[in-house]
Amino acid sequence: MLSEKAKKELRELAESDAFRKDMEFIRSHRHNPFVKDGKVDVDAYLEFVEQYNEFINHEPKPFKPMVDKDMKL
Repeated sequence: MLSEKAKKELRELAESDAFRKDMEFIRSHRHNPFVKDGKVDVDAYLEFVEQYNEFINHEPKPFKPMVDKDMKL
């Protein structure tokens, strides 16, 4: 639960024009590094995942095929 002081600060922040303008600026300058020309760049994503796993020294698990015969979504 938030204290009354914290609630008051959040209400004041929500009414702030400067805060709204800052959030609009951030929203308009957002960039997704995995989207190129409006399409998801799978190669860029895979490169990122491979480098991240190498960075955290992730040991890949051996592949085990699924044996479930009745799979429902």
